[in-house]
Amino acid sequence: MSDKATPERHISAQKKSEDQGLDGLLRPQRLDDFTGQEKLKTNLSILIEAAKGRQEPLDHILFHGPPGLGKTTLAHVMANEMNVNIRITAGPAIERAGDLAAILTNLRAGDILFIDEVHRLGRAVEEILYPAMEDFVLDIVVGKGPGAKNVRLKLPRFTIIGATTRLALLTAPLRARFGAQYRMDFYEIEAVESIVTRGARILGVVVDPVGSAEIARRSRGTPRVALRLLRRVRDYVQVRAAGEITGETAVAALDLLEIDELGLDDLDRRVLRAIIEKFSGGPVGLETIAASISEEADTIMDVVEPYLLQLGFLERTARGRVATPHAYRHLGVPVKAEVVDKPVQPGLFSEEIRD
Repeated sequence: MSDKATPERHISAQKKSEDQGLDGLLRPQRLDDFTGQEKLKTNLSILIEAAKGRQEPLDHILFHGPPGLGKTTLAHVMANEMNVNIRITAGPAIERAGDLAAILTNLRAGDILFIDEVHRLGRAVEEILYPAMEDFVLDIVVGKGPGAKNVRLKLPRFTIIGATTRLALLTAPLRARFGAQYRMDFYEIEAVESIVTRGARILGVVVDPVGSAEIARRSRGTPRVALRLLRRVRDYVQVRAAGEITGETAVAALDLLEIDELGLDDLDRRVLRAIIEKFSGGPVGLETIAASISEEADTIMDVVEPYLLQLGFLERTARGRVATPHAYRHLGVPVKAEVVDKPVQPGLFSEEIRD
């Protein structure tokens, strides 16, 4: 039995290593190579130049926003721009105060510690982190009972870069200790097109402007989604086409993946249809929607809702979620008179939707 399991584990580990290597190749290494988020890039370039001019480490930085927009990539870019080492961890991985202490004591002057999903740090770990971020000291209790002693260790000046998709869950004391806080928004289609074109060049696949535009249009304004779709379209053209991504082959591949022209996938459409067909367009509660389509409420709130809200397909009200006329038209469902008469906020790409 062990003889059979070993090759499978080896293949799995090899595949994971290849994917991680590919992600590294597609990830920009410098701020000039990073596409989109122009205001953020301007602020970061000023932050970097000022720190270099003072010959000091960067101030602690917090990136927040929807997943897949480049928070981890920017942490690597900041390390490259400052020419320092970066250590990577995640909030759920630091379970005890001792885990954090081991990480902090191994940092060198100027190093960057990147903490993904920083809002999931435990309270005991946060208490250790506060003096480390402010005074660059580490308070450790040695021993137990009456003989316990508090030992204070000095740490080199370092930078913590935190990333979170749920800013509201970050405690106020921890949030206040990040001197630079930046929100990352969904990308414009033109920026995503540039990312797709660059990714195709790195992957060694030919893509024409129409093909890259088609992938970008269906990527939900998210670089991670765009690069994922690019890989799947590349597989499609390798097997069923001449190896070149054109507008026609991109549409065929993405239709096969059930990604429509606005980037909605099967789960997005199931959520909208549940609200429209099962609950007369809403309002309906999040938990009720989740139960009706057998999905987790957190998945709908974190993965599905942000983009539907940006498109203007969904509204959040005090009584629950409501589908807008845009959602009805996109799904080809007749719009009820009471829905048409209700004013809605314009969403992302609203001109495209109306057309």
